[in-house]
Amino acid sequence: MTAPLTPPPPPHEQSPQNRQQPHHAWQAPQTHGPAAHPAYPAAYEVSYGQDGPGMKTELREAAVITVAVALAGALLGVLWWWLAPHVPLIADDTAVYLKDTEGEQAIGVDGTFTLLALGFGALSALVVFLLRRRGGVPLVVALALGGLLGSLLAWRIGVWLGPTQNVVAHAKAVGKGVTFSAPLKLGAKGALLAWSLTALVVHLALTALFGPRDPDPYEQSPYASTPSGPPVA
Repeated sequence: MTAPLTPPPPPHEQSPQNRQQPHHAWQAPQTHGPAAHPAYPAAYEVSYGQDGPGMKTELREAAVITVAVALAGALLGVLWWWLAPHVPLIADDTAVYLKDTEGEQAIGVDGTFTLLALGFGALSALVVFLLRRRGGVPLVVALALGGLLGSLLAWRIGVWLGPTQNVVAHAKAVGKGVTFSAPLKLGAKGALLAWSLTALVVHLALTALFGPRDPDPYEQSPYASTPSGPPVA
C-alpha cells in the first residue's frame, strides 16, 4: 500500500518565501529598455546614440574650417609674390626675349609656390588638430577642399600683384634694351594640390599618434564580471 499524497497548502497559507518565484543565483537579471527591448551596455549608447547631433556639429565645424583655410590662401599669394624670383626679359625692335636663357628663375617661381603650399598645409592641419583633437570625415574633407580653394586664391592673387600680363605693352613702356620682369606665372599646375595633400597626410599622422582612442564596449559591459558557472556551495 502507498501512503496518501498530502495536498499542497492553500495559497493563503503559503509562506512569503514560497510565494517568490525561484531563480538560480548565477542567472543575470533581465533588464529591458524602452519598448521592451533588451538594454545594451553604456558604451553602445555613447558610441551610437549621438550620431545625429554629432554629425550636424561636425558639418558646421567643417564649413568654418573650409572658409578659414581658403581665406588663408590670400596670405600665401602675397608671400609667393614677395619671395618668388623675377624672370628677366628684354625687348628689341622686333620681339621680347629672355635675358638669361639658361636661368632657372621660372623653376624657382614654381618651387617657391610649392614650398609655401607645403608649409601652409602642415600648419593648417596642426591648427585643426589642436583645436579639435580628433579626426572625422568632415574635418578631412574640409582640410582638402579648403587647401585647394586657398591654393587657387593664392595663385590668382600672386598673378594679380605681379607684373602686368601684357608683356608687349610693358616692353614698350620701359623702352628698347631695358630689362623688366616677366609676369608671375605658375607653370606646374600640380603645385595647386600640394596644400591639400600635405594637410591630409599631417592630420592623419597627428590623429594616429595623438588622437583619442575609442573605448572598448566589452570593458564597460554590465555582464563582464558575471561568473560563467553556478556558485560553489
